[in-house]
Amino acid sequence: MAEFDALKAKLPGEDTGIEIKHSICAICSPAPHCGLTCYVKDGKVIKVEGWDEHPDSKGALCTKGLSNREYLYRKDRLLYPMRRTGERGEGKFERITWEEAYAEIAEKLNGIKAQYGADKVAFYSGYNKWYRSMLARFAHSFGSQSYGTEHSSCFASGLMAWQCATGMEMGMNVMTKLFIGWAANGYYSMYRLPKGIEKLKKLTGLKYIVVDPRITPASARFADLHLRPRLGTDGALALTIANQLIQNGWIDKEYIDKYVHGFEQYAESVKDYTLEKGEELTGVPAADIRKAVEMIRDAETMSISESSAPLAHHHNGMQNYRCIMSLLAITGNIGTPGGQYPSEGTFSERTTGYDTHEREFMFETYPEHADKAVGADVHPLWYELRRDMQANDLAQNILNQDEHSIKALYAHGMNYRMFAEDGKVLEAFRKLDFFVDVDLFMTDSAKWADIILPCCTSMERSEFKGYPGCYIMYTKPVVEPLGESKRDVDIITELANVMGIDDPVLCSGYENAVKYIFRDLPVDLDEVMKNDGFTKIEGVGVKSSEWYMEHGWRTPTGKIELYSEIIGAHPEWGLDPLPTYTPPVNPDPEKYPFMLCSGARMPHVIHSRLHGSPWERSLMPDPMVEINPEDCRKLGIDMYDDVEIVTSIGSLTFKANPTNTVSEGQLFVYHGYPERDINSIIPYRELCDPYSGYPAYRSVYCNIRKA
Repeated sequence: MAEFDALKAKLPGEDTGIEIKHSICAICSPAPHCGLTCYVKDGKVIKVEGWDEHPDSKGALCTKGLSNREYLYRKDRLLYPMRRTGERGEGKFERITWEEAYAEIAEKLNGIKAQYGADKVAFYSGYNKWYRSMLARFAHSFGSQSYGTEHSSCFASGLMAWQCATGMEMGMNVMTKLFIGWAANGYYSMYRLPKGIEKLKKLTGLKYIVVDPRITPASARFADLHLRPRLGTDGALALTIANQLIQNGWIDKEYIDKYVHGFEQYAESVKDYTLEKGEELTGVPAADIRKAVEMIRDAETMSISESSAPLAHHHNGMQNYRCIMSLLAITGNIGTPGGQYPSEGTFSERTTGYDTHEREFMFETYPEHADKAVGADVHPLWYELRRDMQANDLAQNILNQDEHSIKALYAHGMNYRMFAEDGKVLEAFRKLDFFVDVDLFMTDSAKWADIILPCCTSMERSEFKGYPGCYIMYTKPVVEPLGESKRDVDIITELANVMGIDDPVLCSGYENAVKYIFRDLPVDLDEVMKNDGFTKIEGVGVKSSEWYMEHGWRTPTGKIELYSEIIGAHPEWGLDPLPTYTPPVNPDPEKYPFMLCSGARMPHVIHSRLHGSPWERSLMPDPMVEINPEDCRKLGIDMYDDVEIVTSIGSLTFKANPTNTVSEGQLFVYHGYPERDINSIIPYRELCDPYSGYPAYRSVYCNIRKA
């Protein structure tokens, strides 16, 4: 028998020199930020596993989280500050010191402020979220409203819909009798959701409806009913269900009379959505819609998971949300046991269970008298509810080259490929007087910057992190930052000091800023920083559903608003105060008979950031398009053939992947491949959502042909 090799087995101990250290995964959104157990030897991470004692993830990790070691040591990591030496986009840089970088940035940004005004500098955050309260305050204290994030295309549209209805964010609840996963594919994202659903189905008899155009692992494994609407028709499906509930009297009239505003107008607006019309608009058989209605009728309680991207990335995206949410309002499932409940992010965009002063910290230096944030005139509801930049409008703002145009951009994690019609973003980069990008990697966007600053991963830094159950922790670096990389928050505060920003709280540093945010909570953050684990904050809590039911919601009427008084007060916006449906826009039905979804998820990548990790890329190396086999037969397309997708603004070639998980007439392209940048052929202005400004990534009419 071969001698056991403890070092090869990566076992911690004095004999191997391997230590166990803990951190968090920050590759994807702030909601999970799952716990990491890192095996460290000689100052390097050699293995990553889940952290069993983590109060939220409890030892679980998805495929993205398991790639953290490779993510940390990627060959394209940025290690030093650099200054551009070649043409923009050429990728030629020279190494400089942090002092030189800060001095040049301060000179350029302060110079633009003096010449054109502070509001001609935009601030943007893309790849991560933990530092965003700091970046927002930096922008506001500098004097600019034009601070924006990737929320311009993710999450915020659904939040805006809930703001119109209740004035706040609302969370899903799996502890219910009927759970509807509306565009929720838990095996590819929200990886812990399927396990919970399976467990509850066995223990409580939970019923589960999946609404998704594709057959997914979630629908195949445990859906009691799978509804497959055509892309972009979710709102029509929801209104059809609503009309059947109303016409049959299967609604909670007592609840509606007491807590809901605008029901009569709403009921009148949906009365034409018969089962037959619903089938015509959505492609879902009337019998299946009827079955869904009956399941809702028979359920004592109901909750819906409305995914933050698939439902929003349409011309009618925010209205999709509102139509779906209306089902909860008319059945009495908002703020009641087993229904949707208040679930606001109170620290670092995370629902924690305690209130903080984070929003005050972000907005108490907000420059009210500066030029309105970019996009405010184009998407006024966005500005009314968000008060920040709609970043999808940034490129056009710059290209306009007028008195309102942005002159400089300071960004953390800028990814131009996340924007529709993203060739315009590159044109806009050329027009900028100055562009700074802070990033982990030499991305295609970083190559266009004048100054690049290197930041570090979650495994190389300390940060405060909040979790549900009133937990807080202060992470510790498991390895030293690579090269001269720094925490994003340190870059922001050090730069603010060099620039002479008149904001003592911001300039005092990240840890002091968090103490300011937590100042009324019964917790000693100095003690938290000494602790290697989690601290539970006792004796605190946010307002419950019962409180809002008794005292009123944060809306003009204090009720759950089917008719939004915020929208209704501004007829000049041309937006409908009621949840209504409009079909996706097709510029030429004969020329573009197919519908394209350009944002299909894969379980092992997020955006383009993990396509640069060899292990992750190996799982699906080639850009592919999913197409129904019957469409392939008609077009003479076989597996792995080169096929060309054509939209109104361009074309790209992909490998064909015939699959019956996709319905006829619909195409699904996995996003994030730089060499096949699907967003480059997605039109923006004519297809974007007028309510939120979101691009129609998931309902673009197109054609496909064998290349």
